[in-house]
Amino acid sequence: MSKVYIVMGVSGVGKTTIGQGFARQLGVPFYDADDFHPEVNKAKMAAGNPLQDEDRWPWLDILAAHIKDWKKDGAVLACSALKESYRDRLQQHTTVVYIYLKASFALIFKRIQARKNHFFNPDLLDSQFDTLEVPKNAITVSVKDPPDTIINSLLHTIEHKATLGLIGLGVMGKSLARNFAGKGIKLSLYNRHVAHHEVDIAASFVKEHDVLQQSIGFDDMARFMASLALPRKIFLMVNAGPATDAVIQEMLPHLSEGDIIMDGGNSHYKATQGRFDMLVLRGIHFLGVGVSGGEKGALEGPSIMPGGSRKAYKVVGDYLEAIAARDKAGNACCTLVGEGGSGHFTKMMHNGIEYAEMQLIAEVYDVLKTNLGLKNEAIASHFTTWNTGALESYLLEISGKIMRHKEGDTYLIDVILDKAKQKGTGGWSTTAALEIGASLDTISQSVMARIVSGYKKERIVGEKLYSLSRNGASENHEQRENEAVKCNKPLSIETIKKAYNTARIINHCIGIEALRKASSEYNWELNLAEITRIWTNGCIIRSAFMEGLAPILQNSEESLFLDKRLSREIKEGLDALLFFTTTATQSYIAVPVFSAALQYILSYTRADSSANMIQAQRDYFGAHTYERKDKPGNFHTMWEE
Repeated sequence: MSKVYIVMGVSGVGKTTIGQGFARQLGVPFYDADDFHPEVNKAKMAAGNPLQDEDRWPWLDILAAHIKDWKKDGAVLACSALKESYRDRLQQHTTVVYIYLKASFALIFKRIQARKNHFFNPDLLDSQFDTLEVPKNAITVSVKDPPDTIINSLLHTIEHKATLGLIGLGVMGKSLARNFAGKGIKLSLYNRHVAHHEVDIAASFVKEHDVLQQSIGFDDMARFMASLALPRKIFLMVNAGPATDAVIQEMLPHLSEGDIIMDGGNSHYKATQGRFDMLVLRGIHFLGVGVSGGEKGALEGPSIMPGGSRKAYKVVGDYLEAIAARDKAGNACCTLVGEGGSGHFTKMMHNGIEYAEMQLIAEVYDVLKTNLGLKNEAIASHFTTWNTGALESYLLEISGKIMRHKEGDTYLIDVILDKAKQKGTGGWSTTAALEIGASLDTISQSVMARIVSGYKKERIVGEKLYSLSRNGASENHEQRENEAVKCNKPLSIETIKKAYNTARIINHCIGIEALRKASSEYNWELNLAEITRIWTNGCIIRSAFMEGLAPILQNSEESLFLDKRLSREIKEGLDALLFFTTTATQSYIAVPVFSAALQYILSYTRADSSANMIQAQRDYFGAHTYERKDKPGNFHTMWEE
């Protein structure tokens, strides 16, 4: 990626001379910030009146817009940028690299006095030094040396310092490293050294891939940290929990104020918030970065959900967006979702929706195979056919491929042990929903289904003990089917398809409404339309349905369940969902997520529920009080006289 370098310092340090020479060596254009002042500023300066901050803001905005354009091919800009607020304004659209020309007051005063025709009044030098806020993260060089020496020093620094550091070379870390390097980002890579187990991992990895020829591998933390350009930008891809904390503690002695840490693992959002709070006290920026897409996505373009320091995102956003997948408009599937732990919360909820979507497909597979008696090839054909229309999704696509995959003459799906594992994010989402008072029916049931799948030994015994007939062609099947509520027809492929479509709409809405609840609870101001946009490509839950959600969320702040189009689709598919769930249950086939979707919508669409009985019971045994329909206030009844 090309860079824009801003050469800064007080008047007289040689910004123009060094900037022009540096630009020539880099082969990029040179610009002087003074040439971009609005006419009103030029007139004011010509009249001998000093510029105030309010005069500079329009000028800085003009420069910021140009910097965004210059980023494509690179440039060098000479600009005083004495205040940090000026520098923030300059990089409001994209990150830049500051080169601070450091000099003593005495040296600059002597230089200015020697310049007979220089416009600058030496008497104003005091105010410049008083105004100067030394940048915390910049390439700093002393101007005592001749310009050529300074320029050579700058070239040496940028040629030998890595732009980005990545720690942790597991499957995902390696894929992300190759992705970053493929976008022209110079990397330093670090992996721990464990004798006889993890030896020269980083160095060996670099040698294996041509795309990493400009990268350097380390197993020594001090050397790794010293190899990074300031501000250090470090991407962590280590195991969530204590391992992440241990690596951060190991880095701390080597970090400087203004450095940026990005945690790309599946960390709990509360742990991310804690790290954010701890590091901000040290002047270090932290981003919790959700990354979805698996190994292939990490290599070719994942969906990226950063949360945390907005200031840090201005610096690293270009790099994250460079490696992200692209939506249909060509925009990066990456956006700063909010502050604190919001990025990892969003990734957690993404995974929750993913859990339920996977379970829905598994339940469809079970009904097609067990109730309808379809073979693997037939099931694969249905999945593939469904995947060409509104139901198109990554998970449905791979499910069709899974059904056809063979080892010799054996379908692999038939020999895979039916114990589903998890890494915790699904369970976390359920706990988080309880804490904020959000209903997460489908997602919670998908987690419970995985847990029950782990009871393999008990399930084998249970099948023999209960002897339930799950054969769809059993003698009682026709009778059960005809007794199904509101449905008096055989369970067809079209009905199953419609039920699946309805359940997944409900599941997606449940997950997104939980995000809305969390945004309010934690004051994150999540942009749900942007979040669903970055979920349209690169991530596991990408789908045609997801592409339609962003416009809905962009134009309305009400619950997705109250959207006219979505509510109409749910209503039209409700009988199919009911019949599918009833038929499967009557065949003794567990469909927990379909059932959860059905029960949720039945509860959500009932103006008067049975919760009045709950409130009466609570008041009876605990004097918890209740509200009434006929008059305001809180009431308690002496139920027993």
